Amino acid sequence: MEDKYTSKLSPAVDFCAGMYLVIIAFFSILGNAAVLVSASRRLTVLKAPELLTVNLAVTDIGMALSMYPLSIASTFNHSWIGGDVSCLYYGLMGMIFSVTSIMTLAVMGMVRYLVTGSPPKTGIKFQRRTISMVIIGIWLYASLWAVFPLVGWGSYGPEPYGLACSIDWTGYGASLNHSTFIMTLSVLCTFLPCLVILFTYFGIAWNLHRAYQSIQSNDFQYGNVERKITLMAVMISSGFLVAWAPYVAVSWWSMFHEQDNMTPFITLLPCLFAKSSTVYNPLIYFIFQRASRHKPLYMQRLMLCCSLQANSPAKGGKLEDKLVKGSDCTLFGTRTNETCTGLMGDPGSHSGSQIMPLADTLPM
Repeated sequence: MEDKYTSKLSPAVDFCAGMYLVIIAFFSILGNAAVLVSASRRLTVLKAPELLTVNLAVTDIGMALSMYPLSIASTFNHSWIGGDVSCLYYGLMGMIFSVTSIMTLAVMGMVRYLVTGSPPKTGIKFQRRTISMVIIGIWLYASLWAVFPLVGWGSYGPEPYGLACSIDWTGYGASLNHSTFIMTLSVLCTFLPCLVILFTYFGIAWNLHRAYQSIQSNDFQYGNVERKITLMAVMISSGFLVAWAPYVAVSWWSMFHEQDNMTPFITLLPCLFAKSSTVYNPLIYFIFQRASRHKPLYMQRLMLCCSLQANSPAKGGKLEDKLVKGSDCTLFGTRTNETCTGLMGDPGSHSGSQIMPLADTLPM
């Protein structure tokens, strides 16, 4: 076995890293499989933006299944298994899934920003076919970047600690070929998507803040919904960025400095931390699915109560028999008229349409 594929870490550190990866792989596969099963049961009613969440789960479980077993076996073996061939495979899979993940998050941010709109204007409604085509484009884009090193632009190589493979960051100063590839990859597949994620979710938070300020009522508790949606957006984006930021920082450091300036153990930690990103999204998905499960029902009942008030007694009686009891409307407090005015709007007003994009901003 070549020296570059021999672990630069102690056997004890290798064992600990292997056990850590076993735990991450287990929870990643379990969590993302649960997301996919949940989505498959609701396949016919999935909204278009939800397909992006499903795609994110596919990338996470794909990474866990295709990469983690080889990495785990290598840590317990104290050397990389498979030599150059498995190194190319590992680098290729890592490139495909990581670029697909960050581009999916960037597109998810843009879609949700466009869906929420800017009050009093409603947002854009996306069709499932449109989102499906975008997802196909994301996978093709990631595959294109993954193939470039195989055809001579850039290259894959072992990580400094010897037990994983990725882009050969240390080759940045070796040739114009490597430097142009790494710089272009960094801009188009890291920095620009990260900026899109940050700006779109800040935009979503601001638009939701404006929307719910315009329909505030003492009894209409949208503040909690707004905070949960904003927190969900921040957690999805920041979870990925925080997980990968140390790895990007160390990779950029290695571009401009000799490997001897950083110990193998220091280069190992960001790699392990980045792999934990595949566990975050399922947790976020189910946490907010549970937290927001009763909100759409609350909103539906309130709108029906407003309809009961706005329609004739006969028509209102029909609504009451089918969907909501008239007595239920007392649960919304004594200021129902004021609440309904904020929710439904005056004739010709657009205020009622401001809350409709809410459901499309949720991850489920």
